[in-house]
Amino acid sequence: MDGRFKGRDFLTLRDYTAEEINYFLDTSAEFKRLRQMGVPHDYLRGRTVAVIFEKKSTRTRTSFQVACSHLGIDSFYMRPDEMQLGRGEPIKDTARIIDRYCDALVIRTFGQEIVEEFARYMKNPVINALTDQFHPCQGLADLLTIREKKGYFKGLKVAYVGDIWNVAHTWIVMAGKMGIDLRVAYPKGYDPRPEVVTAARADAKASGGSITLTHDLDEAVRGVDVVVANTWHSMGGPEQSKEQRLRDWAPYQITSAVMKKAKDDAIFMHCMPAYRGEEMTEEVIEGPQSVVFDEGENRMHTEKAVLALLID
Repeated sequence: MDGRFKGRDFLTLRDYTAEEINYFLDTSAEFKRLRQMGVPHDYLRGRTVAVIFEKKSTRTRTSFQVACSHLGIDSFYMRPDEMQLGRGEPIKDTARIIDRYCDALVIRTFGQEIVEEFARYMKNPVINALTDQFHPCQGLADLLTIREKKGYFKGLKVAYVGDIWNVAHTWIVMAGKMGIDLRVAYPKGYDPRPEVVTAARADAKASGGSITLTHDLDEAVRGVDVVVANTWHSMGGPEQSKEQRLRDWAPYQITSAVMKKAKDDAIFMHCMPAYRGEEMTEEVIEGPQSVVFDEGENRMHTEKAVLALLID
């Protein structure tokens, strides 16, 4: 393992270089190979990780706890409604106590400032398992899936079509870091955070990537290598009602006809949960171009890499 990662936090991919992100992916691929061969890799036996989830989860919670099990880590799920945080204990007090007990904290919460405050008061790594602003663990899994299917990042053309929330911001960051040509399609009034776009475009000048924001779905998907869809109503999303969102986003549904505008060998991705009949049709997500279950599996392998590199 590369000691330069030890003790670092994993709050956003903005904090890592393209070289470091690729090392995460290399390590993830090795863990996946060991898993497929049935080779034990409980390198972190005797270590402990606290797990706090303030939002619902299927893939993130399960993949992290399975990853911990495979690595030999004891993980402790701490229910938010049973913690003293719920009675008003300051984050800084909870953080410093967890730091004395555990080798890392995995937390899925609301504001990015919450994970940043935990990190401020903990010496051991804090891993962002999703906030309203970023979802770096999903980002790594998406990149690993693309590397497996396409083999490269620089110059890759990707269309992102879905709620402008944590996954969208993570994709904007990744495009700038990895030299990807990203087109983000969305209705008026759903703009990404300007500071995220500005920073990513600065990175893109060095990497050769680009970030295009458009309200035109055809412009976004035409000739791309990858189509990334996402729900239109994220957990804790902006103020528009679900009904308003369904109306606003209806013209942005990914159908077979839309996929035909991408390259013939384009792949379809979705972080899930996926709402068939909304952001994409059944035939798209279940079709031959869909790699969503490979993508979902890769959450486990990439999270092993994050845990192993930060804790080891």
